[in-house]
Amino acid sequence: MSDRTSPGTAAPQGEPSPRQGRLLLVDDEPAILDSVGRFLRFIGYEVRTAATAQEALTRARDFLPELILLDVMLPDGDGIDVMRRLRADGLPHAVIFLTARDARADRVKGLTAGGDDYVTKPFGLDEVAARISAVLRRTRRTDRADPVLRVADLELDTATYAVRRAGTAIDLSRTEFRLLRYLMLHGGRVVPRAQLLDHVWSYDFGGDDTVVATYISYLRRKLDRLGPPLVHTQRGVGYRIGEPRC
Repeated sequence: MSDRTSPGTAAPQGEPSPRQGRLLLVDDEPAILDSVGRFLRFIGYEVRTAATAQEALTRARDFLPELILLDVMLPDGDGIDVMRRLRADGLPHAVIFLTARDARADRVKGLTAGGDDYVTKPFGLDEVAARISAVLRRTRRTDRADPVLRVADLELDTATYAVRRAGTAIDLSRTEFRLLRYLMLHGGRVVPRAQLLDHVWSYDFGGDDTVVATYISYLRRKLDRLGPPLVHTQRGVGYRIGEPRC
């Protein structure tokens, strides 16, 4: 079997190994999404795919991958901008850039922007797997952040998607979870409605901000039954999560 990325590349047959981690593969070439995705699933990774910058933002915020294989040139945006926006959300994804550009200046640009590695096309599947393994070993060793976010008696586990208040589990929809997580990442600070639209719903401009108020009400309904209100409105600006201010 050839280990180069191509429409005819197939994952080897046999029993897959245990799950090794969550990956997001972002590329606008269907052959790469298919062949690389199938290979990475075979060797034990849980893989989601996206073909555009917008899909990458949405799926990364939903899926919370440990590592993103990210094409630099996407139909609707730049992979480096995608990485910067996700890290502005506080999402500590490792990033390996994929690109057909092999000039030294392009590699330096991707790495200095914060990428963890850089792979040029065409690439071997075994090479990509080795680079993923190396980056994950490094980032897992150096990332000492607690995956549990806490505000007062509220806890949100970013690894297991579990939410508890005062020890009681709270069942949230995917969007409610994303909204709560973003507020907790900015605990104590007022988050503007436009920023919530951008980072939770991925609306850049012109989004209907009534959706924010609607989902804030859903969160309050589920959180407030277990204790004092934690989500507070800053009139005309946005929302803050935390203890009431005196």
